[in-house]
Amino acid sequence: MQDQHAELEWRDSGVPVSTRFDDPYFSLDNGLAETRHVFLDGNDLPARFRDGFHIAELGFGTGLNFLTAWAAWRDAGVAGRFRFTSFEAYPMEPDAMARALAAFPEVAGLAAPFLAAGGGSATFDDAELTVIHGDAREALPGWPGRADAWFLDGFSPAKNPELWGADLMGQVAAHTVPAGTAATYTAAGFVRRGLEDAGFTVTRGPGFGRKRHMTRAVLG
Repeated sequence: MQDQHAELEWRDSGVPVSTRFDDPYFSLDNGLAETRHVFLDGNDLPARFRDGFHIAELGFGTGLNFLTAWAAWRDAGVAGRFRFTSFEAYPMEPDAMARALAAFPEVAGLAAPFLAAGGGSATFDDAELTVIHGDAREALPGWPGRADAWFLDGFSPAKNPELWGADLMGQVAAHTVPAGTAATYTAAGFVRRGLEDAGFTVTRGPGFGRKRHMTRAVLG
């Protein structure tokens, strides 16, 4: 399929909002803290990091999750390189990414080489990023990889249910290593059931900011 790009409007706070899904790309409270709470803590990272550790993601957005994971990798002092594969149907233009990421000076040192590489697939000294453009429902079944941890970060299930369906959660499980994990900000019942039906053991934890709960899952 031909790439379709993100359609945006900007809140006064500097947060980009998808006009297609009427949903912000990250928390209005603090997007970086949200990523650390939901996706790092939710997958027991950085404690599980090792050379070759593979994170996969549904919904690349601004690239903030990748940069947050990369910063955590460097802070952990793990030797080698980690891999990050993300599926994105509506890629954001690099200048829009730069505008969004400017709100997070903590990752500015990593945002610069990421943006210089075009804001997409690139290989760095200690990180390998692959962004797969297209509908994850079509792209994931043919993907040869398996992830140690998943960041499930599509827009709200109420507004973007296609990225949270049972069939796609089954594909997530099929592309996860034994005892691998997944985490997401949502605690929607149908998402939890889809993960359970796919073979994950699902637990609910405290959410970030205005969200009461989030979901953590372990395969098997």
